Amino acid sequence: MTVRLHVWRVRRRAVPLAFWGMAADRRRLRRQAGFVKLLGTGRGSDFGAGKADLTRWAAIIVGDAMVAPPMRGATASCVITLEPVASRGTWAGQEPFEPAAPPSGTGMIAVLTRARLKTRKAPAFWKAIDPVSRALPGAEGMICAFGVGEAPVGFQGTVSLWRSAADVIRFAYRQPEHAAVVDRTAREGWYAEELFARFRVLDVAGDREVIGWRDSP
Repeated sequence: MTVRLHVWRVRRRAVPLAFWGMAADRRRLRRQAGFVKLLGTGRGSDFGAGKADLTRWAAIIVGDAMVAPPMRGATASCVITLEPVASRGTWAGQEPFEPAAPPSGTGMIAVLTRARLKTRKAPAFWKAIDPVSRALPGAEGMICAFGVGEAPVGFQGTVSLWRSAADVIRFAYRQPEHAAVVDRTAREGWYAEELFARFRVLDVAGDREVIGWRDSP
């Protein structure tokens, strides 16, 4: 299975063109690939309501390696090639990622989370994840992270790259703010639909500044 995450940056004057491309290109890409999602992103490593970055856009494409979004108005771009190693849940009623062998314990790992929020639960969710957003940039082994979304409020997700699977586990289960959100998720039922997936990072090509790449501590 070929999974590619494309991320690109546009100038502010090209934002209307990028918006138009999100609508105009979706149908064509879906005819060419097995699974496609065109996404907005958050500012820096932020995620949450009201934190959209209109100069950065993303696409997840599962299928033919030659299929890529037009990236209308792009001034810089980065593409991350991924191999699924774990996936649970659904995205728009589909299970888009077929896991291969589990990670070996070495090598870079990407994590994708995505959820469709229950409308009446959304305010409590956004309030709860704010401490996680603030803690994420300082997490041990974190290379980059940013929010992604299909709509401003109801559909939210995150993409993050980590030095190793051990770093992912450390943040997910031992970082206090994140552990608290995991616990509340189970108790309060914020999501109408959710997906959590991990990938082995096979390649990172292009301008890494687009994804906020940094050397981890």
